[in-house]
Amino acid sequence: MEDAIARAAQVRLMIFDVDGILTDGSLHYGPDGEVIKTFNVLDGHGIKLLQQSGVAAAIISARKSDIVARRAADLGIRHLFQGVHDKLAAFRQLLEHTAIAAEHCGFIGDDVIDLPVLTRVGFAASVPNAHPEVRSRVHHVTQAAGGRGAARELCDFILRAQGNYETALAPYLQ
Repeated sequence: MEDAIARAAQVRLMIFDVDGILTDGSLHYGPDGEVIKTFNVLDGHGIKLLQQSGVAAAIISARKSDIVARRAADLGIRHLFQGVHDKLAAFRQLLEHTAIAAEHCGFIGDDVIDLPVLTRVGFAASVPNAHPEVRSRVHHVTQAAGGRGAARELCDFILRAQGNYETALAPYLQ
């Protein structure tokens, strides 16, 4: 746990997978083929608090969805990579664009497609319902499942590790 806290304290850019992390991984198809995704409000507010504390946020997702683009816009996430099956290439592009070193990045993913990035970031995280190969290779596993508060839990973990948790909550405790 001490190693995870030390690693989280260095995060300047937190990258999120979507399906299985920001959602529960379910895909609901409507009669016309549209996909419906459900996002957790607590996760979204956690991401906003993290950004307000100075940690940038990004999304790298293998699937492409207008719904995800809208959610990213709602949360003020400017770095959005969708329809990306080579997540490592997207990660490298993100590093180049932001000029943030890999060791100052965090990534939370849940499946083997995420391993190329998870094994290169300074702080790798996952969820309890992730693939076992992923859970065994990360620095931190949340207690909450994907789409069920895992992103919020992780954001709070980073805020605490960086000593910014109380400051983030202060406006709500007046």
